[in-house]
Amino acid sequence: MNFNSIGFLIFISITFFLYYLPFLKKFQLAIVVGASFYFYAYSDPWLLILLLFSIFWNASIVYLIQLPDFKSKKAVLALGVVLNLTVLFFFKYSGLFAKTFLGNSQGTDLHWIFLIPLPIGISFYTFHGISMVVDFYRIGPEILKEKISYPNLILKSSLYINFFPQLVAGPIVKAKEFFPQIKAKDFKDIPWLSATKILILGYFLKTVIADNLNDLTFVIDFPYNSHHSSFALILLIFGYSAQIFADFAGYSLIAIGTALLFGYQLPTNFNFPYISSNFSEFWRRWHISLSTWLRDYLYIPLGGNRKGNLRTYINLFLVMALGGLWHGAEWRYMVWGIGHGLLLLLERFLEQNFPFSLPKNKITFFLKGLFVFLCVSLLWLLFRLPNFEKAVQYLGLIGSNIALATDWELCSFLLFFSIPVFLYHGYGWYKERSTQASNEWVSVIGYSFLLFLIVLNRGPSASFIYFQF
Repeated sequence: MNFNSIGFLIFISITFFLYYLPFLKKFQLAIVVGASFYFYAYSDPWLLILLLFSIFWNASIVYLIQLPDFKSKKAVLALGVVLNLTVLFFFKYSGLFAKTFLGNSQGTDLHWIFLIPLPIGISFYTFHGISMVVDFYRIGPEILKEKISYPNLILKSSLYINFFPQLVAGPIVKAKEFFPQIKAKDFKDIPWLSATKILILGYFLKTVIADNLNDLTFVIDFPYNSHHSSFALILLIFGYSAQIFADFAGYSLIAIGTALLFGYQLPTNFNFPYISSNFSEFWRRWHISLSTWLRDYLYIPLGGNRKGNLRTYINLFLVMALGGLWHGAEWRYMVWGIGHGLLLLLERFLEQNFPFSLPKNKITFFLKGLFVFLCVSLLWLLFRLPNFEKAVQYLGLIGSNIALATDWELCSFLLFFSIPVFLYHGYGWYKERSTQASNEWVSVIGYSFLLFLIVLNRGPSASFIYFQF
């Protein structure tokens, strides 16, 4: 069920109405859990079985960890992490590894591997499962702030793992941040202004910017790209950069705004990433919930930067490579992660061994930011094109298609729908440096205009890009 569908509007209206009915207040948790199960099972009810198993075993492991007299907590923790990773590997990566190392197994006893379905959102809810068992092991009962029964733990775990706004594509929420929020909610406590602004911005980015750009950037694919000029091909790269930001940031904002309506705060997932002046800053601003998850549950446990430079480089490389592969069961995603990893390593190496600083002025900041954006945009080709070879071929076309006539209509529309993303980042740059309070009337007019554009100029409805992960 897409956030940008009439079905979702009906679903959330009914859920919201039941959730805040005074005589159903004691059933709030059950209502939102039931609604979340319905939301997930809407497209394919069979996939609900795996989700239920994930909730059951993670809650069971947490229950054992919380027992005061239980002696094998570390072993159970390890079992929980291994179970989550095994499920993720089996359903998401077994086909990739079988194809890579066993070749084409069609017609053999191994052909069933290629028929394994990819449950939607599995990358996100398995990471939630890992966060749950690890956080309860590290912190203990303080997360819950109360002693609860096993059935109640199952119910609360169901909400954490299966909460419908963030179930399919995040933001990834740490258990230690979410469980303390599970309590009765009052209608009067809804932050209506904040939720409305967040939802309007999210739907604007998705329906007006990302969906319209999606109708243009298909030209990046072969054979369409071979018929366009070098200028158009370069502009398409920047257009896709704008699209993937608007699409994923839009989803995250809709999830955050929807969660606020039900009394839950999800973490910020994007913080104007395209104004970053270095690659470390980019990863502090882009998909923040994933980068912090990888830091807390993978990079730091591997040793982080505490065991010397060589070990730091290895840890950083592994985290980015695995983080890339997390995005999809294709090697191009790992290549994308490795590309970012190498840029981070090079940046760290230069900072440590060539400690010079450029003049701190607006021109230097712009040039550094432009370089980061160019590198990030080029790597996005690995998300849009089916394999590494096609990405290399695309770059070759930029060099060879100089003489072709430019499709100015395509370029005009690309600029028209991309520029708002860059204006939004310009606003972010100004906001971070301004000491003046924002004018509330200007804000109201601005959001009203965005709402007007959502009604007037929304593009053809398209699935969210991160749904495939």
